[in-house]
Amino acid sequence: MTATPLRIRLVQSLLALTLLGTALPAAAQNKPELTVYTYSGFAAKWGPGPALKAGFEETCGCTLTYVAVDDGVALLTRLRLEGKATKADVVVGLDQNLTVEAGATGLFTPHGADVKTLALPVAWSDDTFLPFDHGAFAVIYDTKALPQPPKSLKELVEGDPKQKIILQDPRTSTPGLGMLLWVKAVYGDQAPAAWAKLRGRILTTTKSWGDAYSLFTKGEAPMVLSYTTSPAYHLIEEKTDRYAAAIFSEGHYPQIEVAAAVKGSKHLALSKQFLAFLLTDKAQSIIPTTNWMFPVTATAPQPDEFKNLPKPSQMLLLPGDQVAKNRKAWTNEWLKAMAK
Repeated sequence: MTATPLRIRLVQSLLALTLLGTALPAAAQNKPELTVYTYSGFAAKWGPGPALKAGFEETCGCTLTYVAVDDGVALLTRLRLEGKATKADVVVGLDQNLTVEAGATGLFTPHGADVKTLALPVAWSDDTFLPFDHGAFAVIYDTKALPQPPKSLKELVEGDPKQKIILQDPRTSTPGLGMLLWVKAVYGDQAPAAWAKLRGRILTTTKSWGDAYSLFTKGEAPMVLSYTTSPAYHLIEEKTDRYAAAIFSEGHYPQIEVAAAVKGSKHLALSKQFLAFLLTDKAQSIIPTTNWMFPVTATAPQPDEFKNLPKPSQMLLLPGDQVAKNRKAWTNEWLKAMAK
């Protein structure tokens, strides 16, 4: 049967559609995949990860994939185990207490980002680890269960053991490590004795921040170690001022969360592009109401609830090299005190 012009055009159209259908998946498969190691709260559907992924993928021509562990300390442990064989292109979620140890692995390369817009509570000069959010550790308390909270770390340590607090393990959790260093910064060589006194007030020590905060909001204890920014979550999401941060007279220990590019990445240019993206107003505006931390740039917008949060009178910060040198010994001090 002789093919008509119409039949020829139909066959050509069907062939074109078939070819297009096979070409699209191939094109999608050709997109570079940027693998970002982070912690579970960051990558969770309620965390900043999904929105940052969507925003970056709009312009990068890539696919961003998260690989998550429990917390920042666990993140460093995994990187040490994997070494140069790591599949990470970018690491997000270490903090300033871990950067010296992380840098010593030799896995990271300078970020190359413009840091002129950084506005942090402490000086920052690291050209490898790039801050993306910050906060200060604090004891969060339930105002209904504890109308008179401790006003100092000393009051917390020496207070009524019937008024319990939930803490995190410094071996697995960056808040747990932050509390360890906070006690060390205030008490120095007397830290083991302080831990021994505080032990009677500790309801439990959890593996991660999420586990601890969940127990707290269920009413298991009137206090939990968290951040000065945590009450903003309850104000914005739950419309309640029931939970507040106890501001301590000795000062508070900060946390500056950082990201870094892996030196051996096959997509190093893309890794650095992602780091630069983290400092944009678009990315920074996502942080307050997803990670419930302060943005690190002066220009990033933040809700009024953040602007009105009580602020510590001073920040207590131990040098990073001192932390790296002593973290194991200080953790052992804590373990010994907890075991008595």
